[in-house]
Amino acid sequence: MENRPHHTETLPKSATGIRGFDEFTFGGLPKGRPTLVTGGAGSGKTMFGMEFLVRGATQFGEPGVFFSFEESEKDLISNFKSLGFGLEKLQQEQKIGLDYVHIDRTEIEETGEYNLEGLFVRLGYAIDSIGAKRVVLDTLEALFSGFTNEMILRSEIRRLFRWIKDRGVTAVVTGERGSREGSLTRHGLEEYVSDCVIVLDHRIEEQVSTRRLRVAKYRGSSHGSNEYPFLLEEGGIFVLPITSVGLDYEVSEDRISTGIPRLDTMYDGKGYFRGSSVLISGTAGTAKTTMAAQFANSTCNNGERCLYCAFEESSNQIVRNMRSIGLDLAPHRESGLLRFVSVRPTTYGLETHLSTMFRHISEFEPSVVVLDPITNLISIGGFDQVKSALMRMVDLLKSKLITSLFTSLLECGDASERRQVGVSSLMDTWMLLKFVESGGETNRTLNVIKSRGMAHSNQLREFVLTGKGIDIIDVYTGPAGVMTGTARASQEAREKAESLREEQEMERKKREFEHNLAATEACIAEMRAKMDSDRQEMERFIAEHESRKTATFQNREQMANLRKADKDIRE
Repeated sequence: MENRPHHTETLPKSATGIRGFDEFTFGGLPKGRPTLVTGGAGSGKTMFGMEFLVRGATQFGEPGVFFSFEESEKDLISNFKSLGFGLEKLQQEQKIGLDYVHIDRTEIEETGEYNLEGLFVRLGYAIDSIGAKRVVLDTLEALFSGFTNEMILRSEIRRLFRWIKDRGVTAVVTGERGSREGSLTRHGLEEYVSDCVIVLDHRIEEQVSTRRLRVAKYRGSSHGSNEYPFLLEEGGIFVLPITSVGLDYEVSEDRISTGIPRLDTMYDGKGYFRGSSVLISGTAGTAKTTMAAQFANSTCNNGERCLYCAFEESSNQIVRNMRSIGLDLAPHRESGLLRFVSVRPTTYGLETHLSTMFRHISEFEPSVVVLDPITNLISIGGFDQVKSALMRMVDLLKSKLITSLFTSLLECGDASERRQVGVSSLMDTWMLLKFVESGGETNRTLNVIKSRGMAHSNQLREFVLTGKGIDIIDVYTGPAGVMTGTARASQEAREKAESLREEQEMERKKREFEHNLAATEACIAEMRAKMDSDRQEMERFIAEHESRKTATFQNREQMANLRKADKDIRE
């Protein structure tokens, strides 16, 4: 939402109960004052007034009176019954009063003294009869259709708005859009005497219809000044104040699995940040939808809700196609954890698409939203418009801590690549899927271009679609660069054969070495044996020599004794 001024709001307000409207008006319409709702035919003026009345009676305890100058009471009851408003029951409970005032121009006699006193009496009685706090007058043009005197008309319009203020009722007065440039109303006076002016617009551009709402004036109160898309649907008006989402949302440190274990590994082993935005872009057939479906399946397996917005395929087709890779989304759809919203982009305008998605998000309260693919939205708006819409959607989802995954078709050419860079700047995480062509075949690869706030892999990975989902495998980098598919398999086979040959050669050399080692060790053993033998021979010779020497000495000593010679004589 737009940042509300910090000063204290003193103007009392009446909540309308219209979804989204009270947010950017900071409380609703000015209490006890008239509000002009202007727009062309079919823009939703009567619907706005009636819902303001019904919500007041059912939600805020404020009875109301609806004065119609175009539709009878019976028509009003019938028309709004189809939208879920039980006016008959509210009438019986004295919560709402319906009054049809038929204005016949031929019965109006204009004089200088002509006034609306009769209407004031009738209106006052209706208010007093049920204690009404709210009033709707639909429409001013029918009420003043008989006036040709401009001065009388302007005087009576002023009197009408002054009378409403004096009665202290909160009023919605509807009026037709003026045909003159710069004029909000047909007479050019109503917007000046009104305290609040709401402009409804129903435009058709390139055969696409879009309804928008703008607060052109609000005395004494700040308010959102942008144009807001809105829907007319069963249950009333739904306004999306998405243009006012700011950047002051909370962030989470929690992580959420991608649904593919090896892809989680590429994101620091934990997956995406909860509440972050993820873009998966690639050319046709690179399995963007498959990757989105696997993420949705993982979310539902964890017991969380996922809203899947598909702009190319029906839900049944997506469920059927995913079965080919072993992914069965049907149980999640049946359990209510997975909700599909399948619609062609050209069905609505860009803002209406955002309004519709926001309504589903508000009702379903998912933890994950998938938009597949966002590229198709370009068919209903220019690139800058789509980027602006996506920025608002991303901010809205982040403010609700919803993890969002967007797929985008990447076409060949520089212009398409520039578009991807423009869109990717809005995203926290960007994955690029590509085909790599080699050896007469194409194979899928992915790489993480960026992922804010976390460590992530910068490697190119090949992935294949198997009967158990997506399987990520390492890409082989050979002499000629990145190799995938058959080329990678052939190169791996060649490397395996070369590795086997090297192992065999290693075994041969090992055996040769062991043989030579054994021969050498045998030779060494033989030499050691000879050395042992020589050593024994030498020791024997030395022992014999010493023995002979001892014997010789003994013989000489003995001879000396016999000769009586000197015993100390030694040779």
